[in-house]
Amino acid sequence: MSERTGIFAGHDPFLIAQEWLSAAEGTEPNDPNAIALATVDADGLPNVRMVLLKQIEQQGAGQGAFVFYTNYGSVKGAEIVAAGKAAFVLHSKTQRRQMRVRGLVAREDGPAADEYFASRSLKSRLGAWASKQSQPLDSRASLLADVARITAQYGTNPPRPPFWGGFRIAPLEIEFWADGAFRLHDRFRWSRPTPSAEWQIQRLNP
Repeated sequence: MSERTGIFAGHDPFLIAQEWLSAAEGTEPNDPNAIALATVDADGLPNVRMVLLKQIEQQGAGQGAFVFYTNYGSVKGAEIVAAGKAAFVLHSKTQRRQMRVRGLVAREDGPAADEYFASRSLKSRLGAWASKQSQPLDSRASLLADVARITAQYGTNPPRPPFWGGFRIAPLEIEFWADGAFRLHDRFRWSRPTPSAEWQIQRLNP
């Protein structure tokens, strides 16, 4: 295997991922943690949408997970639960880098989800209650009416809805890509057959 130096150096891919995200946070004008999340439906037809990556868990010895939050009743939530798998790409234009991740998914609906929900703005918390995400909507006025109803019901401290929480992606594959001159990009793929297995690292052709 080719020696990994510079931005690719290190033995823990989750630490590398966090370093890359931290670099993007210093240069991206908006949502440096935005990821394009891919799922598949029952027929194998892909769906892709943007969500926000909220945490890169580092558990040591090359273990960890990528965490985001959503409505479990949404299309992405239903497809993730059915398949148990998902993939995403995080692209930083200013850094000219991208991370691709594929792996197994589990729900995060315990204290960590409660803590994150409580950290959101009040309007975002009320909106999470009011929105039947991905379902048909008669009008924006009806949505705002639902927000008003939820506000009257829960006031300024709404609890986390039982249908809203996190997903943790335990990666089986992580690819780090950096732009190179003349399209001779640098690519390293970390892969393993199970979340508890040792990582295998390969340099890939651009």
